[in-house]
Amino acid sequence: MELSSLLHDLHLSSSSSSEKPLPSPSLPPITELLSRLREKLIGASSDSQTSSLIGRVERLFQTADPHWLFSLASANQDDGWAELQTAYSSLVCALIGCAALPLCEDDCGSLPAAAYQSVPRQAGPVCSALRALLGTLGNVGGRPGLLLAVAPPVCVFAVTHFQDQVWTSSSSRAAAQSLQEALLRAGGWKDSPHLLMGGGSQEEEEGEEGRGILGGILDVLQPQLTKDSWQRCEAVKLVFAWTLLQVTRPSLSPHLPHLLPPSLLLNDHYRPENCMLGVRCLHHIVLNTPAADLRQFNRAEVLYQALFKHLYTTEAAVIQPVLSCLLDLLLVLEKPPSSLAPSSSRRKPCRHDDVLRLVLTHMEAEHKVALRRVYASALPPYVDRMGVTVCRHLRRVERVVLGYLEVGDPPEETSRLKILEALQKTIRAAWPRMACRIDVLLRCLLKLLVDVSSDSELSDSVRQKLMNQTTLCIKLLDGCSQGNLQPLLQQVDSSCVSSEVLRCLATVTVTAEG
Repeated sequence: MELSSLLHDLHLSSSSSSEKPLPSPSLPPITELLSRLREKLIGASSDSQTSSLIGRVERLFQTADPHWLFSLASANQDDGWAELQTAYSSLVCALIGCAALPLCEDDCGSLPAAAYQSVPRQAGPVCSALRALLGTLGNVGGRPGLLLAVAPPVCVFAVTHFQDQVWTSSSSRAAAQSLQEALLRAGGWKDSPHLLMGGGSQEEEEGEEGRGILGGILDVLQPQLTKDSWQRCEAVKLVFAWTLLQVTRPSLSPHLPHLLPPSLLLNDHYRPENCMLGVRCLHHIVLNTPAADLRQFNRAEVLYQALFKHLYTTEAAVIQPVLSCLLDLLLVLEKPPSSLAPSSSRRKPCRHDDVLRLVLTHMEAEHKVALRRVYASALPPYVDRMGVTVCRHLRRVERVVLGYLEVGDPPEETSRLKILEALQKTIRAAWPRMACRIDVLLRCLLKLLVDVSSDSELSDSVRQKLMNQTTLCIKLLDGCSQGNLQPLLQQVDSSCVSSEVLRCLATVTVTAEG
């Protein structure tokens, strides 16, 4: 008799007092048993003793009478539910603590793999015990308050251990994933976002069954997400990011005071991987929070300053998400320059100009291939956003275009193709100001056509893309000159260029004549 043996070992018997009749007069209050089990788990002196206790807890949830497991030990129903929820929450936390990750002694935020060697072995049994509890709780029903009390720490534990990290193994990840699925089944949640945000209809939100556990998870994580503690446990940032990235409008905004500070902490860290994670979190916040809420308390300006400083870094992996996030954040801070009327007094230099000016300045001197690709890919949307106000930056744009088209970027020629796209957008937006730049740009574009047509290292598809985009730029320049390029293009010596180049130039003249 497993339960009798467990009661005997814990020195519990039917003599335990109770203010309310129990389903079985021979059993003590469940809260007393849970409290004693918690003490045993916390005080276990060896791994074998801990594993034995976890196994017995699992069998308790599998075999004991469900009505006794969730019976109240107090005559006052409200006090009884509170006591029962506290007892189960405490036991769940004690179980989770058996597979807790070791903490770093300092702020390095990283431990050798050997430090986590025992974690996967303990995580599997803990997942099994928690699955047994959730299974019983889900089958009984009518205990939504109890489920909502234990769900946040269980979810945090599952997310910690189903990720592919040094503290997990294939078996522990599978067990954690199974635990997460058991949690969803127990509460009738469809998926992880539903688990966090709750039901969408008014009827679901009014009942406990439809509630999400985002607030509870943030309460669990909050003590570990302070400036002095978040780096001590390597998993807490991953759990926080996973949680945040599941939450969308309109559920994110009410929790913004708890979600924004940790994201900024990650964003400000010196390690690129933490910084990128922070930028990703901030970008998600920008995309899923109403602009009015972001502007409140000057949050948007704080975000802008936190992101803008990254434009001085030389890490391509950081610059790329920063430029993408800034592009969306700028719409929160100010109207797009391209949308303002020409007579508007507000069409004056703004943050869009500050970002584009700094990007162009860095692009001129950049020689690293990875950074050149990132900058070149980011330039077209910024030029598009600027519209006609890109005229303020034409000199820098011209120097960048000439410099980037001069240097190849095999095998995909990403930089050149993106710069050609940026040039097309610039010509379309600022065509009245392009006449004085036609000569130097045309010379560069013709040279690019000749070089590309004779480059045997390029694949046919890449060569064709380059030549097509270059030809389009020449067509646009011809439009700016009101067809004055036609005589020059027709005088190109056929003995000096390939037939492929001549065909490209012919399309310009034919289009103009037609």
